[in-house]
Amino acid sequence: MTDRATDEQRLYIGGEWVEPRGGHYEVINPATEEVVGLAPEASPGQVREAADAAREAFASWSRTKPEERAAILDRAAGVIRREAAPYAALAQAETGATAGTARGMQVAVGEARFRRYAKGALEPTETAIPPQINEAGPMGRAGVFGALEVRQPVGVVTCITSYNNPWANPSGKIAPALAMGNTVLVKPAPQDPLSVFRMAEALAEAGVPPGVVNVVGGRAVAVGETAVDSPSVDMVSFTGSTQVGRAIAEVCGRGMKRQLMELGGKGAALVFDDADLDSAAMGIGTTFSFYSGQICTAPTRVIVQRPVYEALLEKLTAYIGYLKVGDPADPRTVVGPVISAAHRERVESYVELGKKEGARLVAGGERPAGLDKGFYVAPTLFADCTNDMRIVREEIFGPVVVVVPFDDEEEGVALANDSDYGLIDYVWSGDVARAFRVARRLRAGGVGINSIGRNMEAPFGGFKQSGVGRDVGSYALHAYSETQAVVWPG
Repeated sequence: MTDRATDEQRLYIGGEWVEPRGGHYEVINPATEEVVGLAPEASPGQVREAADAAREAFASWSRTKPEERAAILDRAAGVIRREAAPYAALAQAETGATAGTARGMQVAVGEARFRRYAKGALEPTETAIPPQINEAGPMGRAGVFGALEVRQPVGVVTCITSYNNPWANPSGKIAPALAMGNTVLVKPAPQDPLSVFRMAEALAEAGVPPGVVNVVGGRAVAVGETAVDSPSVDMVSFTGSTQVGRAIAEVCGRGMKRQLMELGGKGAALVFDDADLDSAAMGIGTTFSFYSGQICTAPTRVIVQRPVYEALLEKLTAYIGYLKVGDPADPRTVVGPVISAAHRERVESYVELGKKEGARLVAGGERPAGLDKGFYVAPTLFADCTNDMRIVREEIFGPVVVVVPFDDEEEGVALANDSDYGLIDYVWSGDVARAFRVARRLRAGGVGINSIGRNMEAPFGGFKQSGVGRDVGSYALHAYSETQAVVWPG
């Protein structure tokens, strides 16, 4: 819990709120640069204690009835709904999200995921396999052998979460992991960890047993390293950059730990000459507005067929003109700040790089005027780009869109696939048959056709360097489980 007098957040280890041995650091509101609260800096020793607490709790939690796990998750969702207003206010202060995003896409999604996996805890974990007739041989007498596929919890899962959504991302890890009978060690992003501690409070109030959920935190690299390397940990679920994901994967490889990785993205949006350009512009425009481009699923790489190239650029430029950039507390604001001063500098460095690489700057490119406080970046549009430019190849994670022309379907598909990433791509075309044909050729974990909408039961994850594994819906329950075969003579 938080000491309300000083706003000093404590760690949650083994069912207790404990003082961090590393002290506290300030969490900064990216819109105002004011201090939101004081986040805890765990010591490596405390991280190990949290992992050990999760290991100790696993034996009993993994044997609880699914109905009991479901009831706890459902009660946690109820607490989140009851406290939605203060939770959303905190999320907005930590992340710089607009009020609508904080309420509807952060806290509300967190509640929905706990509700979903309360039901998920009751999904069958056993699947019958057709019997097999074996002839007599070195392995024994002839007989009919039955078999059963059983999904078992993995064990202790370290959940390392991203800063762009401190409710949806952690709940998407914690809820299915608990539903399957795992225990968790949660390490939130250092930029906005306070919301995740509120989630721990909700779970504690809901009756989660001591040690089943543990939340540590800190800016030191050693905190995350220890959360991954602890011998008590069986699996790591990570959302973040590909670079950090590689480092985690190396550690997991040494210990043969299971992994679920949602990494970087550079989503391609193929826009054909028969597309609804208004729909395409609106879908692509979410990159500028939704989380200020800080979302790995954004269509930041627009590949447009030449006959509609300039027309789409005009519509995207007009779209930017409608976007009010400013304080997310203002209900008129569409684009808030990026998460930190350091990240703003990173995004701005890519804007300067794009100019040097020869891309045509169509809109944006300068820091918004009149915003003396806060980490704001103007929505930026580059045209006449080529696939060898770094602004086209590298994830910028900000409100920046690059546009590349193409002539025919073969070239469009080749340009889209010429990327290290493959999370979600998009196709806009009036020819449904072509849209589905192209979608099947794209090397991405997901493809949106004439829409950026998601089906939250569909598998989510990436090809190539965009990740390992799939989650969301029932796929998350499979991700946080091991498959066991049970065989017997009939």
